[in-house]
Amino acid sequence: MPKEISIRKKNKIEIFLEDVGNATKFVLKVLKNIFGKDFEFNQFLKQCFAIGNQSLGLISVTGIIIGLVLTIQSRPVLVNFGAVSMLPGMVAISIIREMGPVITALICAGKIGSSMGAEIGSMRVTEQIDAMEVSSTNPIKFLIVPRVLAATLMLPLLTLYADALGILGSWIGANIKGDVSFVLFISQAFSGVEFSDLFPAVIKTFFFGAVIGFVGCYKGFNAGRGTESVGIAANSAVVMASLLVIIVDLIAVQITDLL
Repeated sequence: MPKEISIRKKNKIEIFLEDVGNATKFVLKVLKNIFGKDFEFNQFLKQCFAIGNQSLGLISVTGIIIGLVLTIQSRPVLVNFGAVSMLPGMVAISIIREMGPVITALICAGKIGSSMGAEIGSMRVTEQIDAMEVSSTNPIKFLIVPRVLAATLMLPLLTLYADALGILGSWIGANIKGDVSFVLFISQAFSGVEFSDLFPAVIKTFFFGAVIGFVGCYKGFNAGRGTESVGIAANSAVVMASLLVIIVDLIAVQITDLL
């Protein structure tokens, strides 16, 4: 019995290491094709529109709710300390530095990551990718590179959009039990925000987008042959992308803290 358990653990470790090796090879192939010739610009624009259009509504609602809830929850505590005037700045820094980028990335991991995994996985199951390879079309360059670059570019834009709506939601929350003009609220909100708050937050969203794009495409590209593998690819893409987003955020926070 103990021998069987050790064999199972060994097999799991071997499978994990093999998966890490395959993922590394996949990333290197994609990077090689990014800097190659004949970039698929039309596919890139198509994927940018698809990613932005897919996520815009959900990001809009989530951004407003983040600012609204954060303001409603924080206001009573600040009232007790007589520091209500600090509410706009506190909420703005919280949203810009952490809440906006991470929650937007997690939403996109679920929305975009699953979409990429399912779409490319279905192409693998229906042998469309095999047909492209037979016809001398590079599937990495045509399918993967535009999606990865589109996710890398669009996530920072979606994050900035979510940040703006979060601050708008915060103003709405501040006016539920108070009366603050929009101009005064924005002035107070950005009076405490510095470039060192915005720049690292925007930079890490590029890595969030790249992680989501790579994971979604990798899981779909390496899907099995059965129809159930499409669902497995989409589900595993969401789980892995969400986990890696949290890990990347942890690393980014540590690096920012050292600078």
